[in-house]
This record gives sequence, structure tokens and C-alpha cells, in this order.
Amino acid sequence: MTSPIYFMESDEETFRLDNKTDAASVLAQASWAGLHPGMSVADVGCGPGKTSAALLDAVRPGGRVVGIDASHERLEYAQEHYGTEGLEFHHSDALNDLEGLGPFDFVWCRFLLEYHRERAGQLYASLDRLVRPGGILCLIDLDYNCLTHFGLPVRLEATIHQIIRGLERKTDFDPFAGRRIYTQLYDMGYQELDVQVSAHHLIFGPLEERDRHNWEQKLKAVARQASFTFDSYPGGYEEFAAEFRTFFEDPRRFTYTPLILCRGRKPSVK
Repeated sequence: MTSPIYFMESDEETFRLDNKTDAASVLAQASWAGLHPGMSVADVGCGPGKTSAALLDAVRPGGRVVGIDASHERLEYAQEHYGTEGLEFHHSDALNDLEGLGPFDFVWCRFLLEYHRERAGQLYASLDRLVRPGGILCLIDLDYNCLTHFGLPVRLEATIHQIIRGLERKTDFDPFAGRRIYTQLYDMGYQELDVQVSAHHLIFGPLEERDRHNWEQKLKAVARQASFTFDSYPGGYEEFAAEFRTFFEDPRRFTYTPLILCRGRKPSVK
């Protein structure tokens, strides 16, 4: 069975992912979840490797990290930019092909569930198989993804909501993946569950270049979804994109997305 479409794919996606990842945030989140020196770690959906490198810093001395991703291009980038002793990268489809890689003390998966709405159960089961009994599973994803811009013109807001509904149908995108994590881990029998909620994509005032680039790439990804027609815009996608840029570059605008972190401990074998 093939994996769903990764609708963000482009020639610039590897750079976008690397550029938007903040290593300090990764370290803070992993520390909250219970990561400490000496642990073995699986970073599932590691992308260009910056998160894996940050996790390695947290488990030194004595720990190791395996970054896992389905993109050969991003793994090549990861090896070139972050490859070092104690860190290896492995090409696998997280939905189907993680057998033989575990078990690990700590399994980390950030911003991957949002691309697998219908196959989330399959992904959860695959992640669970990587966690040793007594080990920690830490899952992080967004809620209301791409839906929390305040100050949008009516036409622009309606179009964005239509686009997200189309992505759900066509690409298995889940804008509400974050809210589902706690209940799923509870139902899987994980113990010592804890949840943290914070703001992601918190943007107000003057626009920073990193945020500009990130959202421009998101708009281009939308343009590649040929099934969506911009009926409210006589000028099509270009008119839509221009209106979004005008809104987004206005320091009056307010944008944020809830970020939900959940960690749990897998029951030990009796």
C-alpha cells in the first residue's frame, strides 16, 4: 500500500524544513518529555536532520540517535550537514517499514501525524513497535493548522478554509492532528501521560524573513494542487497569493497555531 501524497514536496522543501527548525525548541521539548544522556533515540520523520542532531546533543555522552525518513534527498542532506558519531540516518516509510530498527528508549515524532489523517492508526502502531517496554514515546503536532490567522479579509479566509478541506480529501492532511494525540496514547495503554500546549507560528508585528519564506513555500504548495480552483479570484492563484502576502506583511496581523506535545511511558513487560 502506497503512502499518501506529501503535498509540501518541492525542490526547496529540504531547505524550508531545515530553516524553520529551531534546535533550542527541540531540546526544550525533548527535555520536558524525559530525554536524558545515555538514551537510544529514534527520530521518526527526521527530515533534513536538524532535529536528530539536537536530540543527539541531549543524549551525550553514551547515547545514540537514528533519524528515519522516507525522503532520500533529505537524508542525503542530513548526512552531509549533521552526520557524526552516534547519529545515523535510515531510509524507511514510517507507515510500513520500521521493523528491525528498535527497540529504543525514546521515540520522537514531530510534525508527521498531520500528513496521515486516515492512516494515523497505522502510524501510531508503527511508532509503538519502536518503543521498548518502559520507554518513552513523545508525539508533537499542530492543531487548527493553517487556520488561525486573525484579520483576514472575508474572501481570503473562506478560500483558505476551502483549501484545507480539499487537502484533507486529496492528500490525507489533518489540520487537527494535535488534539488527537493524548486520547490515542491513552487508548494504547501508555502510562505517566503528560501534555503541554504552547503557541507555534506565533507571528505579530514586523514579519521576519524565516516566517516569510516558510509561508511563501506553503502558498506554492497550495498552487501545485491542481484540483483547487480559485473561483473567488478572477486572477486565479496569483491574485489569491498577492492578497495573502498583503495581509501577511501587515504588522497588524496576528498568526499563531496551537502546538500540542504529549509524552507517555510504554508499560513494562510483566
